[in-house]
Amino acid sequence: MDAFYASVEQRDHPQYRGRPLVVGGGPHSRGVVAAASYEARKFGIHSAMPSRHAVKRCPHLIFAKMRFDVYREVSEQIREIFHSYTDLVEPLSLDEAYLDVTEHPRGSAMAIAREIKQRIRQTTRLNASAGVSFNKFLAKMASDEDKPNGLFLIAPDQAEAFIDQLPIEKFHGIGPATAAKMHSHSIRTGADLKQWEEADLRDRFGKIGSHYYRIARGQDNRPVNPNRIRKSVGAENSFAQDLASLSEMTTALEAIAQSVTERMAKVPGSGHTLTLKIKYANYQQVTRSQTFDQPLPIPEIFDRAKALLLEHVERDRQVRLLGITLSNLGGSKPQSTSVQPKFRQLQLAV
Repeated sequence: MDAFYASVEQRDHPQYRGRPLVVGGGPHSRGVVAAASYEARKFGIHSAMPSRHAVKRCPHLIFAKMRFDVYREVSEQIREIFHSYTDLVEPLSLDEAYLDVTEHPRGSAMAIAREIKQRIRQTTRLNASAGVSFNKFLAKMASDEDKPNGLFLIAPDQAEAFIDQLPIEKFHGIGPATAAKMHSHSIRTGADLKQWEEADLRDRFGKIGSHYYRIARGQDNRPVNPNRIRKSVGAENSFAQDLASLSEMTTALEAIAQSVTERMAKVPGSGHTLTLKIKYANYQQVTRSQTFDQPLPIPEIFDRAKALLLEHVERDRQVRLLGITLSNLGGSKPQSTSVQPKFRQLQLAV
C-alpha cells in the first residue's frame, strides 16, 4: 500500500488531503514518524525520523494520531481480496504481502495484479503498488520501482540487467549500515556485488553473505508461505552518550516503546511476553522479562517496560543501550491451506 497509515488518514479527513502529514509522534514529542504522506516526503521526511527533525524540515507539518483498529480493519479488507485469487498469501505487515498466482487459471500475473489494484481502490479508496516477477526478491524490488499507484514487471529476461544497474542501497534487506560497508569495498551496484565470490562475501559479511551472492544473480527459492508467523517485535537504541540519570533512561525508554507500538500496528494481535534489555557502559548486558496470561494491551507497553526498568536497573551505573521486545505473539490464527503449487513462475508483491 502507498503511504498506508497516512493515506488512510487523508482518506478519512478531507482537510488533510494534499497537505504534508505524518502519522505518529508529535511536533513537541520525542517520538518518531510512523508514516509520511507523499506531500511530506517532498521535504525529506520519512518513517522512523524523529518528530522534532520532521517539523524542522516542514514547520506546517500535520501530525495525526495512529488509529491501529482502523488500519487493521482496512488490512483485513485487502486480504479478503487477496484470498479471492489464491490461498498462497504471505503477509509481511498490515500493508504488504506476497501472493503466488502460478496456479491461477487466468495465468497472467500482470492482469491479476492490475485487477487487484482496481479492487483495492474500489473497496478502500486507497492506492496500492504492485510488483510482478518470478521470485520474491525481484517481486519486492518491482513493487518499489513505480510508486505511488504503480505496477512494474521484471520478466526473466530482464532480471540480470535490472539487478546490475540497481544501487546497492535499494536492495531489499540491505540497510544503511550494510550499504556503507559495501561502499567501503567498492560495491555500489548489483553488478559490483556480482563480481564477488560467495566465500569472500561470507568472510566480509557473515552467513548472510551467501544471500547477497544469490540475490546479485536474481536467485531466490523461498516459497510464498501462507503460515508465516512473526515471533517477536522489538526496538532498541544505543546512545551516543551514556545515560546517567533515571529520568534520562525513562525518557529514552518511552521513545523506544513508541517505536515498538508503531511496529506492532503492522502485526495482527499482541504479545504475551515483554522483555527489557539493558546494556551498561562497560558493555555488560542484562535482560528481564515478564509474561502475562492475556495479551499485553499495546498502550501498556511503556508502563510495563518502565516498571521493569525501575525494578531492575542498577541506578548507580550508566546505561549505553536500552531495548524492548514483545514476544509470544498471538491474536489472529495463521491461515492454513493444502494447496501446493507445482511451479512458482510468477509471484506478486502488493
